[in-house]
Amino acid sequence: MAGMDPELYAAATRGDVARLAQLVSSSGAGILVHMTPQFNTAVHIAASHGHRGFVKEALKVNEELLVSRNNDSDTPLHLAARAGKLDVAEHLINLAQAQAWRWPKEDYIQSPVSMKNDSGNTALHEAVQNHRTAVALMLIEAEPNCIYLLNERMESPLHIAAREGLLDVVVKIVEIPRVENQLNPYETFSGTALHQAVLGDHIRIMKILLKRRPELTDRTDLSANNALHYAAERNRGGMVKILLNKRIELAYRRNKDGHPPLHVAVRYGSTQAIMGILSKCPDTAEMEMLADGLNRNAFHIAVVSDMVDSLKCLLKHVHSKGIVNRADQEGNTPLHLAVKLGRPQSSRLLLRDWRVDPCLVDRDGQTARSLIEGQQILHSSMIHLWKELKKQEYYKCKNKQIPPIRTPDWWSEFSRYIEVRMGTYTLVATLIATVTFSSTFTMPGGYDQQNGTAVLGHHAAFKLFVIANTLAMLSSIIVVFAFIWARREVQDFRSSQVAWSHWLTVIACLAMVVSLTTAVYLTVVDKSAWLAYFVIAMGCSTPAVMFVMLGKEVFTTPV
Repeated sequence: MAGMDPELYAAATRGDVARLAQLVSSSGAGILVHMTPQFNTAVHIAASHGHRGFVKEALKVNEELLVSRNNDSDTPLHLAARAGKLDVAEHLINLAQAQAWRWPKEDYIQSPVSMKNDSGNTALHEAVQNHRTAVALMLIEAEPNCIYLLNERMESPLHIAAREGLLDVVVKIVEIPRVENQLNPYETFSGTALHQAVLGDHIRIMKILLKRRPELTDRTDLSANNALHYAAERNRGGMVKILLNKRIELAYRRNKDGHPPLHVAVRYGSTQAIMGILSKCPDTAEMEMLADGLNRNAFHIAVVSDMVDSLKCLLKHVHSKGIVNRADQEGNTPLHLAVKLGRPQSSRLLLRDWRVDPCLVDRDGQTARSLIEGQQILHSSMIHLWKELKKQEYYKCKNKQIPPIRTPDWWSEFSRYIEVRMGTYTLVATLIATVTFSSTFTMPGGYDQQNGTAVLGHHAAFKLFVIANTLAMLSSIIVVFAFIWARREVQDFRSSQVAWSHWLTVIACLAMVVSLTTAVYLTVVDKSAWLAYFVIAMGCSTPAVMFVMLGKEVFTTPV
């Protein structure tokens, strides 16, 4: 392929009409059929840059270029619409209308205004996708039938305008009288324009569509999701209320997976949507997912999805004790599921609610507590949960038949773990106590030989050093003494001591950092102030580095 003449390419880019005339005069009209490697003609290039004069003169020489296509099957009008070049688009539309005899009314889809590119987009699709409102309105005015054409994603211009928030375009389209035989199938992958307005969070457009296209309210996408399912997924609380005010039945309709909108909201942690649905339709909390045969309600879904915020919201707004303790087809209550799936946060949330009954058993006759006892490997948070379940069973299950408390399968491993932790904390605490005790006799700045007082005792940094050093030493001493007694006590007591010792050791280490930085500051600040402040900066960065390394684990107790 020879490609386009460089002079022609430069003239099209600049919109140089005079140079175009010279090239046509010297080389003939055939020069205009030359194309770039992407099959763009000079008219394509000029249209994309908004050079109306160049486009006009080029099309006078060769009007067939009006419908020329590049490698993506884009016409010059596609490029002008995409770039928002209103003047060029207007000229191309006028030219197409002047030559309307070439495209009979029944074959309007072959008109330059209606032609599709490889993505199935007309010029109107391109204008709307790129937020070119003025061009879009002009195209609709020129060829109203374009609003019914679908691209490869099965989207009409109304779909895209609703999603992108182009209010003027949406209003223009819905004002056009509908032609029944031109209406698009609504069950498409992308749903209806109402679905798209919800996705784009454009509440004004949604209200317009509900008013002017009320039939969209009941339409679904290919997965049988109605607009309320979409609002529930995206946590559009305000839209949820508007849709339910329009059609309350939407809350009770299921998609192909058997999920009503409330379940979708729960799965995605959409708390605003959950509150909106429950405020209008509180009985939807009773709905169960039937498609998988497990008959699980919203509480089960929240636990399975590990959506703690959803579970918290449900516990606050659902008042029925029966729903909270409802068993699925396998006999699992939400608490059973939380334990089986290892959801410590969900388990704790459920246990804090007075309505949750820890005495209920599943099909195998197991309570949540006995399930924990049968697990092999356990997270420390589940061990605390096991203790809490034992306590609750003692008070709530005295007159009920439940599995007896037994030594858990993980008990011996947990005991070894506690022994290792105790040894580690004892060693660390002993080292800290030794170092901080010795620092008492080697105070920064030394002692006054006459009265035995610290030379720098008047300094504020010295007072901070004394406080930090004393705190580190006393914290470590408490840890050492705690484990002296813990070695002779029951496992529950020992694990509790490890938890306390963990935080005391953390406090002691941080206090040592303060003690070190203040000691260095006191001894070097008079000679090298920058070094003193640099040491303080390093000391302050230590907790920050630990937080970056461990994240939220910094605040957990590893027992």
